[in-house]
Amino acid sequence: MADSDPTHLDPRIRRTRNLLEQALFKLLETKSFEEISIQDITEAATLNRGTFYAHYTDKYALLECVTAGRFFRLLEDRDVIFDGTCASGLGKTFLGICDYLVEATSDCHGRGRPVDPRMELAIVSVVRKLTLDGLKQQQPWTGLLSQEMVAAIISSALYGAAKEWFETPERPRAEDTVDEVVALIGPLMHGSPGN
Repeated sequence: MADSDPTHLDPRIRRTRNLLEQALFKLLETKSFEEISIQDITEAATLNRGTFYAHYTDKYALLECVTAGRFFRLLEDRDVIFDGTCASGLGKTFLGICDYLVEATSDCHGRGRPVDPRMELAIVSVVRKLTLDGLKQQQPWTGLLSQEMVAAIISSALYGAAKEWFETPERPRAEDTVDEVVALIGPLMHGSPGN
């Protein structure tokens, strides 16, 4: 997967990636991801196919990179900083995932689209990295499981809860469910359930 945060890259590379990202999201307003071809993306971005392949292996890699980058920016905009010790970070992350699912799956007419599995993987990957970075700040780690495994469990659980919330007909407000989600997942941050 290409770098989802290209801010450290050459400005020309950033510009090209931004054009490709914007083209993909503009196309997603009117077409499903499966209907979009690389030719569609490059035409919308006014770039050639060779330029596309210089940055991404395929349209799935572009989707994963764009999803991860946009989700990470959404968390930054909400000042979500997870240091591994505070359950409020878990709650804000859960709410961020809920918001992202609603925003990312609405077409230009406000109708919902299914969540692409690659989008799911990208979100879980960002949450896992944030969680692992936070867990590594804890001293000392007391769990029998590795911090990597705990980060994987927490990120999958947060995403799974948010997706279940998202797919619930006549769902409640995410804010009304966040405390229960955090109560279930929060104990994992401290090494083992109940510690």
